[in-house]
Amino acid sequence: MALGPGIASAAEGDWTQYRYAPTKNAVVHSGLDDLLDDGVDAVDQVRSTPVVADGKLFVGNHGVGALQAFDLATGDELWREQAPNWVHSEMIYSDGTVFVGFGNRFANEDIPGVRGSGDSGVLALDAETGAQLWRFDTVGEVMPTPVVVNGAVYAVTGDQTLYKIDPASGDELHRTDIGHVVSMSSPAEHDGKLFFGAGAPAPYSFFSYDTATDEFAWSREFGEFNRGLDDVPPAVDEDIVVTTANAVRVPGSSGMREEHTIVAMNEMTGEELWRKSLGTGPAPTNNRSGAPTIDGGKVFVGSPTTSAAYAFDLHTGAQLWRNPVGAIKGAPVIDGNDAYFSTKSGEVFRLDVATGAITGKLQLEGALAPAGPIIVDATLVVPSQNKRVYFTPLDEFPDFTVPEGSLPTAGSSGSAHQIGGSLGVDVGSLDAAY
Repeated sequence: MALGPGIASAAEGDWTQYRYAPTKNAVVHSGLDDLLDDGVDAVDQVRSTPVVADGKLFVGNHGVGALQAFDLATGDELWREQAPNWVHSEMIYSDGTVFVGFGNRFANEDIPGVRGSGDSGVLALDAETGAQLWRFDTVGEVMPTPVVVNGAVYAVTGDQTLYKIDPASGDELHRTDIGHVVSMSSPAEHDGKLFFGAGAPAPYSFFSYDTATDEFAWSREFGEFNRGLDDVPPAVDEDIVVTTANAVRVPGSSGMREEHTIVAMNEMTGEELWRKSLGTGPAPTNNRSGAPTIDGGKVFVGSPTTSAAYAFDLHTGAQLWRNPVGAIKGAPVIDGNDAYFSTKSGEVFRLDVATGAITGKLQLEGALAPAGPIIVDATLVVPSQNKRVYFTPLDEFPDFTVPEGSLPTAGSSGSAHQIGGSLGVDVGSLDAAY
C-alpha cells in the first residue's frame, strides 16, 4: 500500500502520540504480509484508538480498564493486563514499551478543581509480555493520550499539571502548572512542541509547550468558549494548528443548545488565523470533541453538536463542503480521494474528499466514539463501544446508493446536489443556526 506524504510505516518506527501523527491522519503500514480482515473482541467498550506497532494491536478498555495485545496477523490475544481505572488513553508504543494513561471523568470530592476520582496515572508495560514496568500516580485523571518525545513521557492531566516522566524508570523529571483541567485533549506533538486545549477554571485556554526547554512557548485564552476545548485533540500541519470548541447559547425549546466553532492558529505564535462556526445544536452529552484531521491542505472534521461532517481549506478557512451524516466525535481518516467518518449511531461513511458526497456506507454495531477510524494496510480499523474493534478491507467497503425519493434538501444559504448517484452536500457558507 502506498503511504501518504509524511506518513511513515508503523513497522519502521514507534507510535508515540495520539493517532500516530500530528496531522491525526492515521494511515499506517504494519510491515506484515497478511493482516486479519475481521476484527477482535475486547473486554469492554473501546473508546480509544487501537495502536498498531511491532506486529501487534494494542487495545485499551473503557470501564474495566483492561489492556490487551493482539497478534495483528491472526487476531489471537497475546496478553491481557489491568489498569487501575478507566482507559481512554491510547496504548502508545516506543522502543518495546507501551505507555498508557488511566483515570475517569468524575470530580475529585476531596480536592476542589481536580477531575478524576480514584486512581489516576500512567502505566508502562513490556510490549512483548504485558508485564508492568512501572506506575506513575497522579492526583487527577490521565484520560488524554501521553506523548513520548525528546527522551521523556509527557502527560497532561485532570489535576491541572503537565508531567514529564522518565520512560525507563517512571521517575518524575519535571512538572509544569497548567492552571486548567485537561479532560481529553491529547497533545499533538510537532517539532518537539506539544499543543493542547484546557478547560476549567475559566477562561478556557490553548497551549504550546516546548519540550526542549520545559516551558510554555505560548498560550491563548478563549474566554468565549465554555465547553469542549479541553476535549479536542488538535491537529497540526503546514505551520497551522487546528482545534474546535463549544459555547453555550440561549436554551431552545428542546433544551440547552451550543455553538460549535473551528479555530486555526499559527503554530509558532498562537495568532488566530481564522475561525468558522460549524453551527448550533443540542448540547452533546459527555465528550464534546469534534476532532480534526489535516490532509492535503484541507481540514476534515465532524461535529457531535450539528451532526455533520465538514471540510475546510487549511490556509484560508473557506468551507469546502458540509454533509449532515450524523453526530461525529472522533477524527476522520483520509485515504487519497476518500474520507472516512464514524458516527455515534454506528455508521461509517465514506465521503468524496473533493465534494463531500457519500460514496460508501458501512453499518456497524455500537457507538463509534469518541475515537475515530484508522487505516492499516488498506484495511479500515474502527473501535466501537460494543466491545469490538472492526477490520474491513477498503476494497470490501460497501458502496452507497441514495434510496429513490430521498435526495437531500438545500441548506438556507447553500445548495444540495446529487453527485454520481450519491448523497450531495451543502457547499459553501451555511446558516450558523442549522
